[in-house]
Amino acid sequence: MKLCNDERTVLDDSKKVGIPMELVIGNMFKMEVWETLLSSMRIGEVAEFWCDIIHTGMYPIVAKSLRRIAEGKDPVDWHIHTCGIANMFAYHTLGYEDLDELQKEPQPLYFVLELLKVEQPSEYNRESWALNDEERLKAVPVLHGQGNKLYKMGRYEEATLKYKEAIICIKNVQTKEKSWEAPWLKLEKMALTLTLNYCQCLLRMEEYYEVIEHTSDIINQHPGVMKAFYLRGKAHVEVWNEEEAKRDFEKVLELDPGMKKAVRKELAVLNMRMEEKKEEDKLKYKVIHNHVNCGHWTDKLSNPQYIQTTKSEEN
Repeated sequence: MKLCNDERTVLDDSKKVGIPMELVIGNMFKMEVWETLLSSMRIGEVAEFWCDIIHTGMYPIVAKSLRRIAEGKDPVDWHIHTCGIANMFAYHTLGYEDLDELQKEPQPLYFVLELLKVEQPSEYNRESWALNDEERLKAVPVLHGQGNKLYKMGRYEEATLKYKEAIICIKNVQTKEKSWEAPWLKLEKMALTLTLNYCQCLLRMEEYYEVIEHTSDIINQHPGVMKAFYLRGKAHVEVWNEEEAKRDFEKVLELDPGMKKAVRKELAVLNMRMEEKKEEDKLKYKVIHNHVNCGHWTDKLSNPQYIQTTKSEEN
């Protein structure tokens, strides 16, 4: 994509990025002109098109999403939590100086396109950001099942990616519902289940502080979710937060007395962990104490006055 200036300044070049742009006809951003242009081309053809402002006004927003894809980020995640009016202002700070300038002062653009491949809908495996809301909701149970399977296989990092993708699908749909109303709550329940599964994977991956962060977020929003307290308690055990772990397990029993056996087991692990830490601390203290004493003795020996005094006492 180039500016219509004397230098033909290049704005974006997918060849340099190394990732070809993918366009889903009828369902990709808001650059309808690209569909028209590409529909006129043959596979393998390279063509340059000049497009007036009427067709290029949305380019800065589309380019932001494309750049995020190239960076390995979700292209719509940046506005998931932004409401309508705030979203309008967000468009003035897209995070890229050249796109901000182009948005303030729209201008015609040159599009140099090469049609590499055409796939039928049944052949194309789209990313979650390219799906419509109905497709996203259909994808959630599939991703959930894939995540569960990977978890059982011990492939925890891969499982987290499946859970995270499912959560993003839900959150994209949820932003279009009114908070705390029935449709929103239904989606929230689905997202909670997936987030807790995500935290279970993080526990296995020994990412304890991240587990504490995510479960604390859940508890702040939904203080009645027992599993969030249970997972946070387990994470606190692993980082020797004794009092915090005990409080979380007490809350678990308050919310679900049937967890008594599981909590008793976790408290036994906590006691063992704390005893191990005490022994480690004693050993560290002993080593430091001996080191200090040795250093004190060395200092005395290196002091001429001390040596002289010692000799005179011996005489």
